Amino acid sequence: MATHGTARALEGVRVLDMTHVQSGPSATQLLAWLGADVVKLEAPTGDITRSQLRDLPDVDSLYFTMLNCNKRSITLNTKTARGKEILTELIRRSDVLVENFGPGAVDRMGFPWERIREINPRIVYASIKGFGDGPYTGLKAYEVVAQAMGGSMATTGFEDGPPMATGAQIGDSGTGVHAVAGILAALYQREHTGRGQRVNVAMQHAVLNLCRVKIRDQQRLANGPLAEYPNDDFGDEVPRSGNASGGGQPGWAVKCAPGGPNDYVYVIVQPAGWGPITELLGRPELAADPEWATPEARLPKLGKMFQLIEEWTSTLPKWDVLDRLTARDIPCGPILSTKEILADASLAADGMVVEVEHPERGTFTTVGSPIKLSDSPTTIDRSPLLGEHNSQIYAGELGLDENEIRRLTTDGVM
Repeated sequence: MATHGTARALEGVRVLDMTHVQSGPSATQLLAWLGADVVKLEAPTGDITRSQLRDLPDVDSLYFTMLNCNKRSITLNTKTARGKEILTELIRRSDVLVENFGPGAVDRMGFPWERIREINPRIVYASIKGFGDGPYTGLKAYEVVAQAMGGSMATTGFEDGPPMATGAQIGDSGTGVHAVAGILAALYQREHTGRGQRVNVAMQHAVLNLCRVKIRDQQRLANGPLAEYPNDDFGDEVPRSGNASGGGQPGWAVKCAPGGPNDYVYVIVQPAGWGPITELLGRPELAADPEWATPEARLPKLGKMFQLIEEWTSTLPKWDVLDRLTARDIPCGPILSTKEILADASLAADGMVVEVEHPERGTFTTVGSPIKLSDSPTTIDRSPLLGEHNSQIYAGELGLDENEIRRLTTDGVM
């Protein structure tokens, strides 16, 4: 938790957050956690996710609250003449502008990059889009569309099944992390040049970057089958390989007692770990058996190897399996359900599962900052109510008269 007087890494950086849904808000929330003053600019109707997937009537959804912590909210109709004037002033006062509208939307508002740079030559203008320049530019992008077109779905799932999406939001929040990296790099470069710049991140590109090892394996296929994969047949594309690690050290999710949907432990079999594993299996003779003793001998029969391990693990609860494997320095991890993660005391102690008070919702649980800086600790604050900081920012910082604010609110400008 931050202490009084502690400087934050991005203290003094003003971010104008013109994002919505997930990819953009996930990026600006990370910037807020790092200490930036993030001002979320919303239409008078608000970010659409305030009302999506609601679990309580007339209260901001968990979708919104978990992606917009530590921000301030103002409302503005940027289609009006006065709204454009106010937006111009907000741009002038900001260090970073982030948006994830459809291609060309900000340009059509009257704020292309050339105009934004003219207003504020030092601003870093970051855009998150579905795709880069090319034939896909105009396509609508969603989380799983990005997974489909970035290489993830084709390589996820089992060999005899259809392409599968991953539950991790690598298309949306994964792109947000990439955008943060670009924004921070641009801010750092500005210290040397005095100039801002454009930052462009595409969801398809971010997913592709996260699928780098599969692109590696696509090229390895030219020299023959991939021995580290459990698949029997190989064509000219990287196959889906279930829970196989596909890396230098084979791994698999093995069943545990009592056989529930998440009663599994993922086990990695390193060369040094094979002997201890055979002892746990009650088959110590396999450690010296030429048919099993070396990684090269085991590779052709990975399925049988993990079947032997599973015959042992299926008799024990996953936590017992974890204890016995880790006691022998064997890499492994239990499959944790979402329920187990929320109840995990270690994650709470490390600030990764956090309870936050909200004036309308009450207490809700969210995910804390995964980035830990020794000199810039993070406190997770609640998400803002719609337009909660209109008076604070428009009157207190931009100097608008309270009468004008009331008139603009009545007229639908705010």
